[in-house]
Amino acid sequence: MGRTLLLFFKGLAMGAANVIPGVSGGTIAFVTGIYEEFIESLKSFDLAALRLASRLRIRELSRHLNLPFLIPLFLGVAASLFSLGKLLDWLFNSYPVLVWSFFFGLIFASVYYVSKNVRQRSPATIIAFTAGVVAALALAFLKPASENDAFLYLVACGAVAMCSMILPGLSGSFVLILMGNYQLVVLQALPGLDLRIIVPVAIGAGAGFILLSHLVSYLLRHFHDPTLSLLTGFILGSLVIIWPWKQELYLSNELGELILKDDNPIVQGYRWNMPDFATPSTWLSLGLVAIGIVSVTLLERTAKRG
Repeated sequence: MGRTLLLFFKGLAMGAANVIPGVSGGTIAFVTGIYEEFIESLKSFDLAALRLASRLRIRELSRHLNLPFLIPLFLGVAASLFSLGKLLDWLFNSYPVLVWSFFFGLIFASVYYVSKNVRQRSPATIIAFTAGVVAALALAFLKPASENDAFLYLVACGAVAMCSMILPGLSGSFVLILMGNYQLVVLQALPGLDLRIIVPVAIGAGAGFILLSHLVSYLLRHFHDPTLSLLTGFILGSLVIIWPWKQELYLSNELGELILKDDNPIVQGYRWNMPDFATPSTWLSLGLVAIGIVSVTLLERTAKRG
């Protein structure tokens, strides 16, 4: 029961991370020590699992899929996704710098703990790390697309965005921003239980989970250190996306008029600034960065005990 509850809370943390643009649920899985078991469990959704299910061999199916691990984890993820959307929407509107500061601390500390798992430094790991940083930075400066609720596009959004559960440093929410559907999916459809949007996104997410889990499992088995170095680079590069002191740039039409969604402007990118150390709010933000770093340290210690 203790392990089940711990997995549920780790799922809560993963789900919360995926709601925040710029933060990766895969990073939380890595820091909490469940990443490789998570990947191997996802990979077990295969033809053998279908055969066991078709023959109603439930006990063998449960062992094959590692359901005692996946069920509490995904219940935690689902609880976060369906409960935190409106809360985070309010927090972002009311205290954006403070929210970004806390998650900046989380991700900053995660770079160190993820890099510790690289067993041996080599030219290949250095190249992979650099490629990860460059890819994450390039992602940060892409111009977002406009909102699109077409069925196949929503499936693609689910497949790409939910890969953040598997790839540390790749934010599913930020990918949804780039694809133009963050507000539609995370802030409206999930809290409002709009099945017209949720169903195709879920279909894409399931396909993305299964296909990418096989790929990542293969890479970890055969190219462990370069793969981890690439993921570490992704995490480090993603820090630019969640830098707390930035100005939002909103989507506008060719006449320069703001494009609104439910009377709210749509964020298409950011202009980065330096913090003003003369204001008390900056020191409060720095305190939240420190709390984020401490939180990851505690998660790491919890993972070692678990």
